[in-house]
Amino acid sequence: MLKKYLPKITTNQKKWIGISVVALLVVVGVVVAIGLSKRDVYLREAVSKVQYKLKNVYKVDLQIQKYQFDGLNTVVLENVVVVPEDRDTLSTIQKLSVSIRLFPLLFSNVKIGDFHLYDGKVAFVKKDSVSNYDFLFRKKERDTTVIEEPTERNFAEFVEKIAKQVFSKVPNDMQIVNFEVSYQDENTLQKIRIPEAAIDGGDFETSMFLNEHDAEWILKGHVDGDAQQLKVAISAKDKNTEVPFLKSKYGLKVSFDKLVFDLNRIKKESKNLLLIEGGWEYENLVVNHHRLSDQDIVLPHGIAEGGIQVANDYIALSEHTHLTVENFTASPVLKYTLKPKRKLELAIHTDRFKVQNFFDALPQGLFESLEGIEIEGNVKYDLDFSVLLDDPENLIFKSSIDDKDLKVLKWGKADVNSLNSSFVYEAYDDTTMLRTFVVGAENPKFVSLNNISNILKTTVRNTEDPFFYKHNGFEEEAFKLSIATNIKEKKFKRGASTISMQLVKNVFLNRKKTMNRKLEEILLVWLMESSGQVSKDRLFEVYLNVIEWGKNVYGISEAANYYFLKQPSDLNIGESLFLSSIIPRPKTGLNSFDYTGHLKPWVQRHFNTYGYIMNKMGELKNISVPDNYGFYDVVLQPQLRRAAPAIRDTATFDFDVIDEHEQIMRDMEMEEKAKKSILDKLFPL
Repeated sequence: MLKKYLPKITTNQKKWIGISVVALLVVVGVVVAIGLSKRDVYLREAVSKVQYKLKNVYKVDLQIQKYQFDGLNTVVLENVVVVPEDRDTLSTIQKLSVSIRLFPLLFSNVKIGDFHLYDGKVAFVKKDSVSNYDFLFRKKERDTTVIEEPTERNFAEFVEKIAKQVFSKVPNDMQIVNFEVSYQDENTLQKIRIPEAAIDGGDFETSMFLNEHDAEWILKGHVDGDAQQLKVAISAKDKNTEVPFLKSKYGLKVSFDKLVFDLNRIKKESKNLLLIEGGWEYENLVVNHHRLSDQDIVLPHGIAEGGIQVANDYIALSEHTHLTVENFTASPVLKYTLKPKRKLELAIHTDRFKVQNFFDALPQGLFESLEGIEIEGNVKYDLDFSVLLDDPENLIFKSSIDDKDLKVLKWGKADVNSLNSSFVYEAYDDTTMLRTFVVGAENPKFVSLNNISNILKTTVRNTEDPFFYKHNGFEEEAFKLSIATNIKEKKFKRGASTISMQLVKNVFLNRKKTMNRKLEEILLVWLMESSGQVSKDRLFEVYLNVIEWGKNVYGISEAANYYFLKQPSDLNIGESLFLSSIIPRPKTGLNSFDYTGHLKPWVQRHFNTYGYIMNKMGELKNISVPDNYGFYDVVLQPQLRRAAPAIRDTATFDFDVIDEHEQIMRDMEMEEKAKKSILDKLFPL
């Protein structure tokens, strides 16, 4: 039917159409012929340009014994050598063959077709502070005569461009025969060898050998450069096979039975939003580093699924991203805003979950004190955190947990219930144990809470934890202040320890110097306070009997006798303020006194500050308060006083000591100012 509506083509028209097609084919043929005749010239120019740039910019000599085209779109290089100037040879390749896919090339899209490599070696060598790969990190000299116009970078487009460039280099078919990568320095020589690897229609499977036969890993998966998809599973042939280089270089031991990485979609949702979806999985992942734990950290099984949103002004986890470890699943919300102001946001909102599932999901070996714990009940947790990194003062930190039916059936290695009876306390100086003593009536130096001066208890609480009897182990305002201070200082400058946290650290974690200790401390304090198995009075009583108050001085009984030859029940307001002031720095206590046994003038600022705090809290209503809160009534016992200086003039005066004291005082004042700020927020006038 369609044929009858089409115009009839005459014989003459057919003739001209045929001539046109032939002419077009001739033109294309001429262009191809010219291109083929010139391609060797273009190849020589390209190689020369690369060699020149490497030589002049990076000081690297690229030697290629032979290079030529093989067929229409394949370049073959033979005997390739890369040698940085005055360094060991970095790489050698006996033969390399690369083809470019023609159809994408018509649209200016360079994509690898086939890739073949035979007998290749890459050797990273470091001798003293000199390496044959340092040119990779060398900064190029900037041309100061060129003024670059500022440009607004779209981060989503930038990441998309990088992804396209990476996947465009993925060949349809690949064959690698005998490829080796090695690293050598004064103490280490390790090699990874791939005997043979191939990609056939996107599928690949190969083995990697460490130092010939020390270890073997099997890589298996699928890659699709056009769809920008990659799934790879890496498994160790033998259990406990360590990942190379890390232990000798960084003291980090890592092994695993299996790791799976799955990148299943990179999609441009809009001009300014890129979505990267996928996941990862591990089986029997083992990590060991002395900064993390003194034993292996074992993660039996975990799966993460979801994605990342990359916009022109932020990076965030996708809405349905979740992490599952054993039987515990969490769906965190995490977002980092780049502009107009740098902002970090984190939120966790859970449904009610079995708390035992959470503790079962914790890595074995990471929180030693919690191992073996058995807990009954369901909890619900909510966290909202937000901070402008360049202005952290007004950060948002809201943390709440519904744990009303939580019940600890069995404690782990840290038996919190043991605090209710006599126990042996191990006193440590850093990681060195100094001595042990019993915390209980069996020890004549143990003092019950009722036999400790009320003003001492008051000053300690106000110095260390004003809301000890009101909170559940944590003070939210102190946490906010700690985070803000550490962000401003760009290092861990300030903690947020309550009396409960200090007690847990001293009794159960005092030997640990690992990075995860603070988190372990938080978990243990939460369980201790939520279980209600130990009363607040007993916690405070134990705290006052074990904390350090000087060099090898532990507990309030020893402290009162050491400094003032008194019993804890007889301490006055000035002595109590002094003892409270040295808790953060117990070994500096004697530095506060001059040779007459009286406090040095710079200590008075502390008395005035805490006098203000105690008055604001209404803690001094029934106490006779002397001038300057008893500052002049504090007198060190004679045996501890230093000798009077023979000559006191500017020539022999120790200004370094003044500077040291002044720095201590400045640090104390910062802490005291922070605590006043918390009080002002909680109890405004």
